[in-house]
Amino acid sequence: MHLVDWLIVAAYLVYIVVDGIRRSQATHEVRGYFLANRSLPWWAVGLSIMATQMSAITLVGTTGQGYQDGMRFIQFYFGLPLAMVILCLTVVPFFHRSGVFTAYEFLEQRFDTRTRTLTSLLFLASRGLQCGVIISAPAVVLSIVLGWNLVLTVLAIGLPTIVYTMIGGVQAVTWTDVKQMILIVAGMAVVLIVIIGQLPEEVSFSSALRIAGAAGRLQTIDFSFDPSRIYTFWSGLLGGTFLMLAYFGCDQSQVQRYLTARSVTEARVSLMMSAFLKIPLQFAILLIGVLVFVFFNFTGAPIVFSPAELEKAEARSGFTELARQYDEVQGQIRETAIQFAATPDGSVERRRDYLQALRQRDVIRGDLSEMLGEDVNDVNYVFPYFVTHHLPIGIVGIMIAAIFAAAMSSISAELNALSAATVMDIYRSLIRQEASDAHYLRVSKIATAGWGLMACTVAVYASRLGSLIQVVNLFGSFFYGSLLGVFVLAMGTRWATPLCAFVGLIAGMVAVAFLGMKTDYSFLWYNLVGVATVVVVGFLVSLGERAYLSRKRA
Repeated sequence: MHLVDWLIVAAYLVYIVVDGIRRSQATHEVRGYFLANRSLPWWAVGLSIMATQMSAITLVGTTGQGYQDGMRFIQFYFGLPLAMVILCLTVVPFFHRSGVFTAYEFLEQRFDTRTRTLTSLLFLASRGLQCGVIISAPAVVLSIVLGWNLVLTVLAIGLPTIVYTMIGGVQAVTWTDVKQMILIVAGMAVVLIVIIGQLPEEVSFSSALRIAGAAGRLQTIDFSFDPSRIYTFWSGLLGGTFLMLAYFGCDQSQVQRYLTARSVTEARVSLMMSAFLKIPLQFAILLIGVLVFVFFNFTGAPIVFSPAELEKAEARSGFTELARQYDEVQGQIRETAIQFAATPDGSVERRRDYLQALRQRDVIRGDLSEMLGEDVNDVNYVFPYFVTHHLPIGIVGIMIAAIFAAAMSSISAELNALSAATVMDIYRSLIRQEASDAHYLRVSKIATAGWGLMACTVAVYASRLGSLIQVVNLFGSFFYGSLLGVFVLAMGTRWATPLCAFVGLIAGMVAVAFLGMKTDYSFLWYNLVGVATVVVVGFLVSLGERAYLSRKRA
């Protein structure tokens, strides 16, 4: 990177940290540290909700998803608006009026300590893993830019963020989230303009879209009922609705955001912001990934985007010949793509030639995987490679700053939520029920450090698991449905008892684990199965309890 880019990155990160600490208020007490004394405006809370979800993983993972698979991922969010409306009518007033610190504290009020503890532990396990994936995204960027070892880059990002989170509270997290969203949206707009401007003169924007469509990258809706397909209209609308209900209604990292709002009304409005803005933003980011795919049709994509994978491949005999064949195919792709773009009315023959060249490239990539003895999985390196090799000086710095700022803000929010659940649901509830605010605040900071170090450990391995945006949702889907089922019992029924909730939760987790291990169903269906299992088993347990009590009375 150029010195100008480094100065931009350094200036922004220094500013975000200093301003975040400066805005920290009332962090000398637990209520101010975790809830900002419920004093934040709706628009700041709304942007924070979006920013917590729209981390650096969105820029790295979703653009890579768009490059590799096209626009189909957008179906994942089809259930979001419906989920937000349901939450605004149900969960938000429940949590705000109960005066809780965490979502799971409400379950103790409705059921018992056992249910609260188990649900909180499930949140801690799932979100701790996901936080590692969030750290992994910018670590990938830094490893490319500096050529550092991935472990070193994870520590370089994770350790300063841990320190920042321990100093600031939720109020500092929220205001850095606001800046994060502004920078991300501005960065996306600039990158979109640059990509279009760098296409060959003979290739218009409409021609670029036609090329992407021919390659299958613009297929947005899939009405297939095949449950093994990850992204379909039905999995997004049905499975996605339950995932979003669970994520925004049961996940402390999101619940904590709208618990900081001034009132129930402002909390509802903040959620509706995400319902109306998330899909267009996600569409734009996926489109950038698709246009990067088109861009590399003309400039030539490297045989491997990951430097580590490339180094490993170069050490194998036969790689030189494979790379030569790949370069030849890249030339064919460029030639056939330009010919196809030059026929506005379309040409079956030229389209066929273009697709044939793409298939030849896929075959060579398959041969490379066979040579290495494992699949070449470098989707997370696509966008960082594009940023560092093809964006102009200054724009590179802006995008790197956007990715780093997004990561630091999101990680900070996640660690703050993990700390809140650890201290309030586990430590204060089970270990030390009577202590001063200063004591609980010290424990909160220790918990933040512990979770941060665990997340750094997970981050080292997360980049090897495929699309980061898919990995983070896969982690959550193993837990979210069952958690949502317990909240459905708590808020939607009068007959549910503590035993119903506890047994139902265990059954839901077993059902989802079975589905994940024994079937090839899309992870989006895990949430629906988890909810249904918890409610059905809870109802059966309640019938058993009633029958037992009736016999006992008789």
